[in-house]
Amino acid sequence: MKKWIALLTIIPAIGSLTVINKIEPYVLGVPFIVFWSTAWLILTSVFLFICNAIYDKQGEKQ
Repeated sequence: MKKWIALLTIIPAIGSLTVINKIEPYVLGVPFIVFWSTAWLILTSVFLFICNAIYDKQGEKQ
């Protein structure tokens, strides 16, 4: 499980270096780089909340 979480943290870094290093495509009226950064900020919080819930449930079983 920890390996998958570590791989999820690499995706935004790889994407920001290779794919989204552009200003032109606009999403919701903002440059794509701003959208990408904001989206990953929100997604990281969601992933951490899910991981916390999973680990809390595992702790209750023991």
